[in-house]
Order: sequence, then structure tokens, then C-alpha cells
Amino acid sequence: MKKLKTFQFMEEFDHEQVVYFYDKNTGLKGITAIHNTDLGPALGGTRLWNYKTEEEALLDVIRLSRGMTYKAAVAGLNLGGGKTVLIGDPKKVKSEAYFRELGRFVQSLNGRYITAEDVNTSTSDMGFVAMETDHVVGLHGKSGNPSPFTALGALYSIRAALKVQFGDST
Repeated sequence: MKKLKTFQFMEEFDHEQVVYFYDKNTGLKGITAIHNTDLGPALGGTRLWNYKTEEEALLDVIRLSRGMTYKAAVAGLNLGGGKTVLIGDPKKVKSEAYFRELGRFVQSLNGRYITAEDVNTSTSDMGFVAMETDHVVGLHGKSGNPSPFTALGALYSIRAALKVQFGDST
């Protein structure tokens, strides 16, 4: 049996907390990683992906949550970084009950973590999460889908890298 290296990953990537959760009735299975809460609660989206192994999911959530700490710091937000990965086939597991159960899990973290939509989750899905917790953002009719702003930030980053490397960003 292959051993997961949770504490090794936590130490290597300087994480505060990693939480596994599972609900038999809905099939909800996931991991939340909280990288850093020095500036405030951890903020990070919920990604739904059909990971091949638990170790692959763990490495992804560790890597992404650390990135969220840096993203929040660069943006000057009083937030830390976190992330949730859900393990499953998005075409099979998504339902109101599934995301409400996720909301109950997020609520159990008592405000240390705030979630939002990410890969294979939507503002509508987060609406179901919001039925169970106030610790969710990116809701339809409020701040909405952050993807266009993430894409714009990626474009600006590419342009800045081009300017540094080649002296021109076009």
C-alpha cells in the first residue's frame, strides 16, 4: 500500500492545515488545504477534478493553496491562501445535495477558509454552498465569476515577462 506524504508536503510547502472530508450519501470527497492565515482567512476556489490518485489530488491542493497566498499578498488583500479539490467526475457527482454538503464542510472550518468557484464548479454551484455557509464568494448577482479577471491577470503577467525578456510586450 502506497503511503500518502501529507505531513511531508505540509512541511515542504509550509502549510498550516490539510483537511480530508467525505460524505457517503452524496459522494462528496475532497481535500482542503490552508496554506497561510497570517493576514486573514484563507481564500481559494473549489476545483472538481477526476484525479487518478489521492496523492495527485493532495499535491494539486497543496500547490494551488500556496499560490493563493501569494496571489492575495500581491493584490494587497487581508487574506491568506487556501484551496479545495473535490475528487470525482464532474458529469456524475454534481447536485444540489453535493454542494450543500460542501457548504456544511466549509462552515465547519469556522471562517478559517472562504471558498469560491474554480475548475468544473460554477457560481450556481456556489449558490448551493451558500445555503449552508456564509464563507463563500463569487456568487451570481454579487461578485460573480472571477475567471475573466484571472485571465486578464495572466495576460498582464505574460506581457510583463515579455517586456523583461525582450524589451517589448507585443
